[in-house]
Order: sequence, then C-alpha cells, then structure tokens
Amino acid sequence: MKKWILIGIMLVLVSLKLPAQTYRKGEINIEAFIEELFAMQQGEEEFEDMYESLLQLFLNPIHLNKTTPEELKSIFILNPYQINAFFTYKESFGQLISIYELQAIPGFELETIYKILPFVTLSENEGLSNRPLIKRITTERDAYFIFRQNRVWETRRGFTPPDTLSNGRLTSRYLGDPNNLYARFRIQHSKDFSLGFTIDKDPGEEFVWDPDTKRYGFNFLSYHFALYNQKKWKAIMLGDFQAQFGQGLVYGAGFSVGKGAETITTVRRSSIGLRPYTGAMEFGFFRGIGASFQSGNWTTTIIASHAPRDGRVTATLDTLERQELIISSLQLSGLHRTPTEIAYKDQIRESNLGGNLQFNSNNKTFQFGLNSLLTRFSQPFIRNPQVYNQFEFSGQENHINSLYFSYNLHNYFFFGESAISKSGGMGSTLGMMSSLSKQLDLAILWRKFDRNFHTFYGNAFSENTRPINEEGVYIGLNFKPSIRYNWSFYYDQFKFPWLKFRTYAPSEGYEWLSRFTYRPSKAVLLFAQFREESKGRNISEMLGPQSTYQLAVGKKWNYVINLDYRINASWSIKSRVMGSRFDFNRQISKGYAISQDLNADFQKWRISSRFVLFDTDDFDNRQYIYERNVLWAFSIPALHGQGIRYYLLGQYRVNPKLTLWARFGRTIYTDREQIGSGLQTIDGNTQTETTFQLRYQFNR
Repeated sequence: MKKWILIGIMLVLVSLKLPAQTYRKGEINIEAFIEELFAMQQGEEEFEDMYESLLQLFLNPIHLNKTTPEELKSIFILNPYQINAFFTYKESFGQLISIYELQAIPGFELETIYKILPFVTLSENEGLSNRPLIKRITTERDAYFIFRQNRVWETRRGFTPPDTLSNGRLTSRYLGDPNNLYARFRIQHSKDFSLGFTIDKDPGEEFVWDPDTKRYGFNFLSYHFALYNQKKWKAIMLGDFQAQFGQGLVYGAGFSVGKGAETITTVRRSSIGLRPYTGAMEFGFFRGIGASFQSGNWTTTIIASHAPRDGRVTATLDTLERQELIISSLQLSGLHRTPTEIAYKDQIRESNLGGNLQFNSNNKTFQFGLNSLLTRFSQPFIRNPQVYNQFEFSGQENHINSLYFSYNLHNYFFFGESAISKSGGMGSTLGMMSSLSKQLDLAILWRKFDRNFHTFYGNAFSENTRPINEEGVYIGLNFKPSIRYNWSFYYDQFKFPWLKFRTYAPSEGYEWLSRFTYRPSKAVLLFAQFREESKGRNISEMLGPQSTYQLAVGKKWNYVINLDYRINASWSIKSRVMGSRFDFNRQISKGYAISQDLNADFQKWRISSRFVLFDTDDFDNRQYIYERNVLWAFSIPALHGQGIRYYLLGQYRVNPKLTLWARFGRTIYTDREQIGSGLQTIDGNTQTETTFQLRYQFNR
C-alpha cells in the first residue's frame, strides 16, 4: 500500500514538471548524446559503428525489472551511485510498477530519467513466445524500411572524361555515378528475434551485375537473422554479427566511446555479448554463426565465421623460387570506384573460430570470463616493411586469449582484462569507477599494450586507434554539487615505447580536458570546455635538412563555449564559439569556428538549420562540429581554411507509416579555387551536398 501511495505522489510531481519538456518517449537526442560522450569530435569513420551500436540499444531496450548492473553500465548514462541506488530501491520496494517510479530513486533527477528513457522498458513479452515464429514475424509492429540518397553536386575530377598519357594509356576515373544509395530493412522484437538486411552503393561505384568482379548491383550487402531467449539459448546469430566481452581486448565491438566530456562511465566496456551487425562499414564484423548457451551461472558462446575481405594479393617467390601468393595490404575503405579498387574486392577470405565462457554470481556483483579467438587468412599477410611497423602482425593466422573480470562493491566498480596474442605480446587494462559521494565521481584506468600485441577485433580504451604499443594512466572526475552545476575533468598520461607512423622514435604525451556546465533552468544550457594535448612527431615535414628520426613536441589547445536556449515548445537556438592553437617546433598556428543554429519542432514538421563561419591556418587546426542529419545518418565535416558553411534539414511525418527527410548543405571557401585532391578534386570554391530519405514503418 505504501508503494502505491509513493507512486501516486510521483505521478503528481511528474505531471507538474512535464509541460516544460518537449521530449518524446522513444526518441534519442543524438546531438546531446554526442556532445557529452565525445569531447572533441574527430573524423566520421569512428562514428558509423557507434551509431549502429546505439541503434541496437535503442531497438532492444533494457527491462528494468530484469536487468543487471552490467546492462545498466552499457548505456554510459548512470554513475556507480545511481546504479547502486537503483538496485537498493528494488530490494526495498520490489519490482517497478511504473516508469515514473524512477524519480523516487535517490540520484535519479528528471534530466537523468529523460536520458535513459529511450533505452529502458517495463513492457512484457508475455505469451509472445508461445506463438509460432513465422506468426510473430508477420504480425510484428516494429518493422521498417529506410531508403537514402545523397550526393555532392559539384563535379569531382573522378567523374570527368579521362586524359591520355604520353604512353597512350588513359588516366584512371570512377566508373559509376556520384550518387550514394543506401537501403535498410529490419523487422524485430526486442529480446525475441531480429532479421534484416542493409545494402549500400558509394559515390563513384558502378551499379552493375558482374559476378566476375563480385559486384551484384549494390556493392555491399549485410544481412542477419537472430533469435533470443529460446529456452537456455540466450542468443543465436546467423549472417553478420559482432561480439563484445570483457574490456575489448579480444571482442571489442559495440557502443564504446573512450575519452570525452563524460569522464566516468565511458572508460569501462560492458559484456553485452552477441548482437546483429546492420551497418554499412565493410569490415569489423563476423559472417557465419554465433550462439550463446546459458546454464545456471555459466554462459558459453561459440563463434564461427568465414567472410570476404578487400585487399591486395600479389605473387612473390619463396626461398625455393616457387611462386607464392601473399597479402601485401588490407583495404578498409570499402570503396570500389576504379578498376584498381575493384581488383581488390573480396580477394581475401578471413576465417574466425572463437568462444567465450562467462560466469555471473547469483547477486550479479561478480563476473569472470575467458575469451579466445583464432583468425586465419587465405594467404599469408606480409606487410611492406617500414621502420615503424616491424612488430605489427605478419603471417597467416593469429590466436588471442584473455581473462577478464568485474566486481561491484557498493559504489565501487572494479574491472580488468589481460590478453596474450600468438606473438607473445600482451595487453592489459585495469580500472575502477566509484561514486565517492552523491556529488563526486572518480574513474581510474591503467592500460599496457605491447608493441607486438595483435588483436583484429579489439577496441579497448586507448590513445591510439588500436590497442598496441602503448602504456597509460587515466584519471577522471565529475563533480555535481547541484542540478544546475556540473564540472567534469580528466587527465591522461601515455607513452609509446616503440615507433609509430609519423613518429620514428619512442615518445610520450598527455591530454587533459575540463568542462564546466551551467543549467539555470530547463530552457537554458551553457558549457565551457578546454582541452590540451601534447604529443611528439617527426619534424622531417618541416623545411630544411631535418633528420627523419628527430622529434618535436606538438601541443594543441582547444576551447568550446556553447549556449543552448529553448525559446518555447517549438523553437530553440544553439550558439557556439570554438577554436584551437597548435604549437609545433616553435611554429604556432590557430583556428576558430563560430556557429549559430535555429531549430523548430511542430510535431509533424521539424526543421534544423545552422550557419558557420570558420578560419584556420592549417589542417592541424581543423574544426569538427557535429551536424544534424537524417535519421541514423551523421555528418561531421572537418572545417579548415577560410569560409562559411550552412545547412537546412527538414523532416515531415506524412502519416503514421511514412516519414520523409530532406537536407541541403553547402561549404563556400574564400581562400581557394580548388577543393580536395586527386580524383576527389573539385575545380571551384563551393561544395554542395543534398540528402533525401524516407522511412516506411509496416503494421502501424
């Protein structure tokens, strides 16, 4: 009875506060998510997999009455104090009856609740599994089809007629048209089943049916079929899928972030297991079968994959002067526009056989697991030898094994993983997250990756893009004295014991970031952010007879001042000033960008717009600003040089089944008459792109 009285009070309180909010249940504010998780946005390539992982979390919400601490950590929203408070509340009051009950939990203010709403649920699937699978699929309401087309309208050199060289040969050109075509179909029910496909044609690729070159209309096809919770079978995957266990040393797919303005929760990876792969990136996934079987406290996962990969295969002579085929390079761009790129398509076969054994204690506070993965290529992989890559992977197969753990003790979360690859190289991470009080959170992470540590599907926390040749210690703090104020800070000290690309000597560096956020009301958000990064790199690119092995320290400072203001329920604005300063070998360069957004939301209609003025001295001071785009697409242009950029995005919901998007963006440079290089060159100072997308939702 007391619990029902408590829920009644919560409903009254929430009803008093809700009118000021324009948040819609079942939607994600992607822009706010990006701003918080990624302190300094980088190139677009690292965001595609993150978007797909975020989509998986969105489509498979966490059931709050059946969840574990491990699951709640995977969304990077709740700190240790909030997670501990959530389970303490359930122990005291029992199962949650209403989603509004979250506000009765200590530490769950409205801001936090609105963040997690898209990723959690209390709805049940009762009776669903008793119906035949085909019936569940054909009557499922969560089914949609997305089609997207976008292109750059100025003519790139790759689309012009070829030139004739002095030897009579023609220069290389793109074989296809400049349109980028993308389509995705998916039908799924959370925690029950999922099936679908994704097809993609990049700009310059030919839309042709040619089995000899392994092109079948669209140049890339991804597909999957997944079943969940079939008695003791926790998950069964057919087709394309990914895996995440431990801290990402062996299996590191999924939603992983790293260093950002969220300085606490993002340092840790969660063991979310198997999940379908639905993206358009043409690498980084398994193709075959994966299955997880649960018996008591133990879960066993098996992975078997055989997938094509792009790469260059060349013929060499072995020691007996016999011809041998070797892989000289792997191609990760996924582009097949020219005859050379087409010749690389699917030239390599990659086989994977792996597994995971995981133990979870009855109270869900302790987790222990073992990972193992064997990867074999169809030919030996022999890199072009360089001074910096002599400890990189070489050969035909690699096996990697690891042990990992996580342990929750009140408001303290301990975690770690240690792995060893076939080469004998080791990689290790060890960390802790803690809420020292309701206001103060702390995170500490140590990592060490040998120069000969080889992992193909790892994605551990690191300064490098891959966990190799690195040692470091990270400390993060978050102080929130009240709902209005928040201060986040991290400091990361790292070193690279061996040489790196563009850094031909052992080096070290550091990075720190500080963000102060002020929210005087629900309508206003103001933050100021400062970051400094120090790293060494070769000075041979500078003018003069410099040695390739001489290094200089490059220091970069970034700042961002941002204001979000919601004028009323329909209109909002965002103003931002950002800049940088780069000091390398006693030469200083600078850059800045000033942007203004105006957004409108009229239920059926949504309009977003931005105008940016930018001026940078060089590419080292390029400015990245996340832009709004059509649903489940992204745009993060690198603004460098001098000019302006603007875009306009419109969304219209025709009816409950059909939604349309259209986007127009243009960049005008004032310091050049040519954009890009090579076949991507545009003669002129303007680049214009458009995007059109439709989504049709079935059974609505």
